[in-house]
Amino acid sequence: MFLDGYGPLLLAGTWVTVQLALLSLAVAVALGLLGAWAKLSHSTAGRLAATAYTTLIRGVPDLVLMLLIFFSMQIYLNDITDLLELEPIDIDPFTAGVLTLGFIYGAYFAETFRGAFMAVPHGQLESARAYGLRERQIFWRILFPQMMRHALPGIGNNWQVLLKSTALVSLIGLTDLVKVAQDAGNVTFRVFLFISLTGLIYLLLTTVSNGILYWLDRRYNVGVRQLTL
Repeated sequence: MFLDGYGPLLLAGTWVTVQLALLSLAVAVALGLLGAWAKLSHSTAGRLAATAYTTLIRGVPDLVLMLLIFFSMQIYLNDITDLLELEPIDIDPFTAGVLTLGFIYGAYFAETFRGAFMAVPHGQLESARAYGLRERQIFWRILFPQMMRHALPGIGNNWQVLLKSTALVSLIGLTDLVKVAQDAGNVTFRVFLFISLTGLIYLLLTTVSNGILYWLDRRYNVGVRQLTL
């Protein structure tokens, strides 16, 4: 039998890992854009809050943050339901993993987007306002495309790290690729085989990601002269 019957389970675990990574990416990008906006805003409170967020997250190991956020999230939710005299609500490991990873990597995306926004020449924005463009038009037609061109290298790096960090979510009970591989290895006593397959699957996922990022880089750099060393 193929892989002692664990082949389908590995495929299912891979699909869970991909879903976890993509949804966490969506949360991280949303928080990153919000954090970058707060850091570049004229609001002192917004800048201080965003700075505290990015400093705290980037200064504490991901594993510690994951365990802290996961357990504290459930405790606070239980306290709220007890206070309102409602039925207890248990956060499933998948939702907890998405929110935790998104919250952690939102800090890294915030710094990436902040630097990318600052790289766009301010004179172009002033010219657009002088031509009568609305703020929404300025953002989508001028600011966002150029910001993405500057942010893509950082986005790619953050995505690769986030994808590999999904392995940590197995510690909170999610049946992802790593969890399935560990269970299969322990049952069949072929730990090296299943962990090696896990590494190859992650390598395949990152390789596909590199191809997509390369395509995005070419798309957002159309018409831009590339300097070669």
